[in-house]
Amino acid sequence: MIFRFSIIFLIILLVQFNFPLFANNEWRNELKELKIGLSGGENEADRLKNYECWRVYLEDQLQIPVKFYPASDVAGIIHGLLGKTIDYASVGPSAYAAMYIDDPEAVEPVLTVKESDGSEGYKSAMYVRSDSDIYSLEDMQGNSIAWSDPNTTSGYLVPSYELHQRGLKPSEFFSRTGFAGGHEQAVIAVLNGQYDAGATWVSGQGDVKEGYTRGVFRNMIKKGLLDMSRLRVIWLSGFIMNGPHVVRKDLPNDFKEELTKHNFDLQKKDNKCFKEITFGESQGFIKVSHKNYENVVEIRKFIRNQRRK
Repeated sequence: MIFRFSIIFLIILLVQFNFPLFANNEWRNELKELKIGLSGGENEADRLKNYECWRVYLEDQLQIPVKFYPASDVAGIIHGLLGKTIDYASVGPSAYAAMYIDDPEAVEPVLTVKESDGSEGYKSAMYVRSDSDIYSLEDMQGNSIAWSDPNTTSGYLVPSYELHQRGLKPSEFFSRTGFAGGHEQAVIAVLNGQYDAGATWVSGQGDVKEGYTRGVFRNMIKKGLLDMSRLRVIWLSGFIMNGPHVVRKDLPNDFKEELTKHNFDLQKKDNKCFKEITFGESQGFIKVSHKNYENVVEIRKFIRNQRRK
């Protein structure tokens, strides 16, 4: 009798204090694996290698298979999320804006990175070869530029918007423009002399000679693909809200909460892995919502309308 009452009392305590044994795992009946999209910008082998620690971590935490789906460009990630062939991805603000404009109920932003100085944004950087006679954005008139991708914020959207704000049309300001297919590809195109300049993302903090604290330059230096003495940054934008990790809205709420928590905890559980997937030093993840990206949605709509004219 005493044993029976002890068991009943223990069960009451576990339920009362929401012990994990009784956590709501109904999502397991609906979701048998997690499909994460990886966007372009580096070769597929590099992406899979750099992100493998994250896949292993999530599999261990969620206890379901986690699979990566590399895409050749940002559009592939957008189409995958809208078409429900992938469940989760880290995207730029412009890519999120594109999905929101297409279908406001498709995805929701959940996390982004907080920079080393406590800020929550990054900058668009326009760069040229160090032997170029171009030293400013104004000097770019009549010269060519390699945009990274039509769906990138720093590599196309923000610098284009900057020119429009100055009363200039990119199609008339530059002698030639083109899309390189990714941030790293744009850098290489500039280094090879195919274009006079390119645009990419950087934290805007730290020593430019080291590629700043985070960003494409720093990642390429780490991989031995870039010596910053060969490039010169000629323009930096104002701060842009760091791009979000997004998850499909139609997935079970309890799953989305659990997945977000595990990703939020990654830095303290495996800081080396966290730095691999976020391209450098930072304070960790913070939670975000659509409200953080409303201005980028409006900029995306503006640029879209300008291109249709």
